[in-house]
Amino acid sequence: MSVLDEIIAGVREDVARREAEVSLDELKLRVQQAPDAKDVISALRDVPGAVSIISEVKRASPSKGQLSDIPDPAHLARLYEEGGAAMVSVLTEERRFHGSLADLDAVRAAVDIPVLRKDFIVTPYQIHEARAHGADAVLLIVAALEQPVLVSFVERVKSLGMTPLVEAHSRLEALRALEAGADLIGVNSRNLKTLDVDRRVVEEVIDVIPAEVVAVAESGVRNSRDVLDYALVGADAVLVGEALVRSGNPLEQIKDMVSAGQHPALKTDRKQRVKDAREDM
Repeated sequence: MSVLDEIIAGVREDVARREAEVSLDELKLRVQQAPDAKDVISALRDVPGAVSIISEVKRASPSKGQLSDIPDPAHLARLYEEGGAAMVSVLTEERRFHGSLADLDAVRAAVDIPVLRKDFIVTPYQIHEARAHGADAVLLIVAALEQPVLVSFVERVKSLGMTPLVEAHSRLEALRALEAGADLIGVNSRNLKTLDVDRRVVEEVIDVIPAEVVAVAESGVRNSRDVLDYALVGADAVLVGEALVRSGNPLEQIKDMVSAGQHPALKTDRKQRVKDAREDM
């Protein structure tokens, strides 16, 4: 069984437990009472030509184990917002990432920028759960979902006013994401079966993503240089987790990354940016 399969098996058990406590019908009532979701695409494209930063509240990972205690996720999220992040990603998977819906609640109450629920979404219940807890965006992993399920989940997320961040690990998965109707595609350079990182994946996959679709580079972002490198191969946004939570000064770290994302060399459309970078090589 792969790491992804093991995580999903645990997620299904945890979802069943939560659904026994709070029914889907009750969640739907909570969704009706929740404020409208924020416009994620506009937030990520707020500065034309620049690369936005999605900063993450991440306590642990399967590849690195415990990363940070994060006693106050709301405080960390406020630092991210103060530093110029366009969106905050919150891990809610309990077993391998030590996240929770309580973290999502705390972050949503603390910031005005959009919030992404990052988890292994394998049931419709989790989508309604995300909206009920204030998420504006939801991660959908192509590798975890058969195509008909992916299509239905993208539609369901959008029907609740949220934006699906559809994650791909290959060109084929990116094409599946596009076929499913994704307007926001994350390209993860980490192999979910081996947990190895290959940053070349981002360049290869972004090449098939149309310019009108927002492309997010995920994994392997350690510093502002990495932000610039991903931007030069076509990323419109970069998701950063480990580097920020392990930083002794996350505010300054996020400021540096935001500044790198607004470098004058990036103030062009994606195709021109990539063309210029390749000509300079």
